[in-house]
Amino acid sequence: MASSATAGGGSRRDEENRSLPIPNIRLQRLPHLTDYLQNLQTHANPLDNSPFFHPTHEFYIPPSDVVLRRIIHDITDGAAASPEPHPAYHRAGPRKRILFDPSHVRAAIVTCGGLCPGMNTVIRELVVGLSELYGVREIFGVPAGYRGFYSSEPLPLNPNMVHGWHKNGGTLLETSRGGFDLDKIVDAIQDRGFNQVYIIGGDGTMRGMVKIFNEIKSRKLKIAVAGIPKTVDNDVGIIDKSFGFQTAVEMAQQAINAAHTEAESAVNGVGLVKLMGRSTGHIALHATLSSRDVDCCLIPENDFYLAGTGGLFEFLDDRIKNNGHAVVVVAEGAGQDIIPMTGNSDSHVQEKDESGNPVFLDVGGWLKSELKEWWAREHSDQLFTVKYIDPTYMIRAVPANATDNLYCTLLAHSAIHGAMAGYTGFVSGPINGNYAYIPVTEVAETKNPVNTRDHKWAWVRSVTNQPDFGVS
Repeated sequence: MASSATAGGGSRRDEENRSLPIPNIRLQRLPHLTDYLQNLQTHANPLDNSPFFHPTHEFYIPPSDVVLRRIIHDITDGAAASPEPHPAYHRAGPRKRILFDPSHVRAAIVTCGGLCPGMNTVIRELVVGLSELYGVREIFGVPAGYRGFYSSEPLPLNPNMVHGWHKNGGTLLETSRGGFDLDKIVDAIQDRGFNQVYIIGGDGTMRGMVKIFNEIKSRKLKIAVAGIPKTVDNDVGIIDKSFGFQTAVEMAQQAINAAHTEAESAVNGVGLVKLMGRSTGHIALHATLSSRDVDCCLIPENDFYLAGTGGLFEFLDDRIKNNGHAVVVVAEGAGQDIIPMTGNSDSHVQEKDESGNPVFLDVGGWLKSELKEWWAREHSDQLFTVKYIDPTYMIRAVPANATDNLYCTLLAHSAIHGAMAGYTGFVSGPINGNYAYIPVTEVAETKNPVNTRDHKWAWVRSVTNQPDFGVS
């Protein structure tokens, strides 16, 4: 599909959102400013004149380059010939023509929600990429999350200021939950003259981004809104993984190593580690596989029970008899349905935080207490030790490791290229190892649970030899 608009054209530059002329592939509609604005001027990409780049024909990404969401098919069952189309997404990267004059860009960057390794790296690379790649000079950080748009003064940013930010954990822009007031946010964006907004946050933040994008579109403003999904739990759907996840697994493994040492050094010792994972157990799963010292991995996607045949107590009893110790890893969202509620037992309304996320009961503290009570009932004449380690806030507050730092750079630069080209209402992320632009509406609605029927979970069970707790 060739580009159709010229430098002064008012029509869309290409027919990007039509179905590709390839059987069974459906190109997902990617919002663009020309969807609702006419006669927009386009500009040559300043990378043409960069001393660091030598653009060739293959350097710029054409609209016909797509990334398939599904790349594995069983050709014997007719899947390849199925009438159901396979979704595809526009490949991320620099475009030959851009929709913004870099000298007129005022960019805003905001971080929302909880901390995650790599947040400062993303901020740094957005600033450096906008400045060094495109020559943008007006870049601002919005302090304290969404509420910062209307309650704080924006912080001017430049490459010198953010030079060493990637070496720090957390976010130097500060963050918060809640504070989402759509009219105030969009009014502030409009009043301050921002025409590119980069939003870094999790699923709740992405849902807020959908509303901001729609409101900007309804006002017919020339403002590109780009998102970079952030969740240390790796529970964002469609993309391969979220930034900070590799660092979180690495740090979680250190906690497991400490728990194993404690358990191994005690008589009938149990090392209990609670890891992040409100609705998904990816950190617990990957840390278990990389550690190989874990005897049982408990995640939200797989129910478990304590007493009786095939329960956790029976399994640990056998493991302690054979090995003298055991290590249990539990994700924070696991076992919520079997933890006794405290306070008003008549209340069936779960408490929520400012972002609307449910406040979970402490599965780690509860499990530690249950283990002690179980041992006292069954083996009161024997020594028993439970060492409980909760590294949650340590893990999410550390700087990103080398792998995540590189990943954050590619995410940030992909977002910049997309926004400069006039795409909006999208997030950047890898799909099957290739960076793509994904409509934020899809990302906000799609989850990424652990599939307990696939090979990876079977591998966990083969490594730990843990029970299936009655799962067929």
